Amino acid sequence: MLNKLQSETSPYLLQHADNPVAWYPWGVEALTLAKQQDKPILLSIGYSACHWCHVMAHESFEDANVAAIMNAHFINIKVDREERPDIDQIYQTAHSMLSQKSGGWPLTVFLTPNQEPYFTGTYFPKTSRYQLPGFADLIPRVAAFYHERKDDLAVQNGQLVDALKRTIPMPSSTLGASDLTLNLAFTSLESSFDFEHGGFGSAPKFPNPADITLLLHAAKAGNKAAEAMALQMLSAMANGGIYDQLGGGFCRYSVDERWNIPHFEKMLYDNGQLLFLYCDGWQISKDERYQQIVEETVAWLIREMHDKNGAFYSSLDADSMDAHGHSEEGAFYVWQPDEVKALLTPEEFIVASRCFGFDRAANFEGVAWHPYLVFPPEHDEVITLTNVQTKLFEAREKRRRPGRDDKILTSWNALAIKGLARAGRVFNRPDWIKLSQDAVDFIRNKLWVKDQLLATCKDDGNGNYHAHLNAYLDDYAFLLDALVELLQADYRAVDLAFAEDLAENLLESFEAEEGGFFFTSHTHESLIHRPKQGYDNATPNGNGIAAVALQKLGHILGEPRYLQATERTLKAFDSSMANNPAACASLCHALAEFLAPPTMVIIRGEARQMGAWRSVLNQTYYPHHLFFYLDENVADLPPMLQRNFTQDVNAWVCKGVVCSPSVNNLREIVKYL
Repeated sequence: MLNKLQSETSPYLLQHADNPVAWYPWGVEALTLAKQQDKPILLSIGYSACHWCHVMAHESFEDANVAAIMNAHFINIKVDREERPDIDQIYQTAHSMLSQKSGGWPLTVFLTPNQEPYFTGTYFPKTSRYQLPGFADLIPRVAAFYHERKDDLAVQNGQLVDALKRTIPMPSSTLGASDLTLNLAFTSLESSFDFEHGGFGSAPKFPNPADITLLLHAAKAGNKAAEAMALQMLSAMANGGIYDQLGGGFCRYSVDERWNIPHFEKMLYDNGQLLFLYCDGWQISKDERYQQIVEETVAWLIREMHDKNGAFYSSLDADSMDAHGHSEEGAFYVWQPDEVKALLTPEEFIVASRCFGFDRAANFEGVAWHPYLVFPPEHDEVITLTNVQTKLFEAREKRRRPGRDDKILTSWNALAIKGLARAGRVFNRPDWIKLSQDAVDFIRNKLWVKDQLLATCKDDGNGNYHAHLNAYLDDYAFLLDALVELLQADYRAVDLAFAEDLAENLLESFEAEEGGFFFTSHTHESLIHRPKQGYDNATPNGNGIAAVALQKLGHILGEPRYLQATERTLKAFDSSMANNPAACASLCHALAEFLAPPTMVIIRGEARQMGAWRSVLNQTYYPHHLFFYLDENVADLPPMLQRNFTQDVNAWVCKGVVCSPSVNNLREIVKYL
């Protein structure tokens, strides 16, 4: 009865609802109680797909003795980092400052009743090991420190708050960033690139979608080295074990430098972004493998992540039950050669062994085999390998599945919407475009409430969706960006109107007086710090994407306020781009289109005649162009898109406010572009 998580929407919090720990969700009740009782707060931040979060839960939070110690000394608060990225950002930064170590999950933070962190860590074992103190022994010592050293804590907390304030860059009155900044960003990425295996640095390796985007943009500008780096990385991931060779979709990162052994959780945000990038990679290379990756990843999204009402779920767990009923990381995905051999014909097993590495030493913890594409199939082996994949996939489907986090996040859905819209446009798949439109409609119907966006919702099991939590910068920015992409796949006036509403709210509720955007809105709950960041992480930076999307929408609508907001954002992060441009890849994207505004291509004509134009134009990589295919049925166009057209297909190419005369010859428009 002491545990207060039973009514939460987060699957992660509900996983802890039966713990003997007196957990509270973050909120007024817990924070007030801490002040009233002068008790420090034990804040535990994680997410449902996190392996080490589960380990710490099983070892400590499910243990009655450890729970009793926690309850005696602390007010215990459990947070889902996916629902509360604002809290996670603050305390991950604080952890880095206090411990001089990188963060991660679970994040364990000990706070004063005023929410000030004074001791931090990530995973703690129940008893001392891995050169880490035992959690049960640590708790009373950290609690005693709060009660006995309050003067020292006051000094430390003051210094920490000042340090957090300094993470917000000072704005510049003039924009110093230029084409040189973009060149420096590439040079920095090149210096950290692994030219043997693809990717950046050594293990662990992450997909780094924003960095690949920057490389692809440089490639379009004629940088052959950038093109080679981007395509090598896309190919390495496609052939590695980070990609599910049987069921499609990407895992979160690779624990080895060769991309072969993943951390097995699958996140919606990675797959939405990578869909987009493999479309771009295909447009540049025409590599059939990239098209296959897109098709299989969309199939995975539909099969395993799609809510019946149109949105997409958040993640699949890294852990699952093995054949002996034990929860193990990767148990759903790994194999024994004898098991594979029993499912296949002798010919199939030979091909499977050669292509997927079953004839090599065990590559997962020395005891199991995780498939990766060691050698692509020979021409006469393609059908055989397809049969192998089908048989292994069907056998795998009979195993105990990983847990699924079925909450619906606005920002992550936006990344999936953008990826699906792009894939549908590039590969002429109206069904994929419809998937993205259905997801937008879901957000508009369920998460756009009283002209405000909400961050998350979840089905209660009866078809009723509980939507809550104020949306963050990423929700607005990513969704605005996705709508700009979707309008180019299939123009709907309702989507443009929604984009305009989002843009207005973004400026009104998030923009800082000196330019740029805070992560939380002006009416958000007051926390010890209000982040305003310019660096990309696993997801792109909200300021960079807001600047990109506002700038594009400004050109579509002819709205100078949106263009001016982008300029203010670039000035606000001018020093960040100067100091570390490669870490600001999304802002560099905005900078490139500020220095040379995107080209807008307006194509009007009868729907039946426009198909050939779509097919040809969508096969070429035009990262700084906006394409609008507007047939005779499209109405309610903004002035910038209105054109008189004949029964033929007519096209206009606009740069800024200057548009070319009408062109009705496809070859001529291709040559012009």
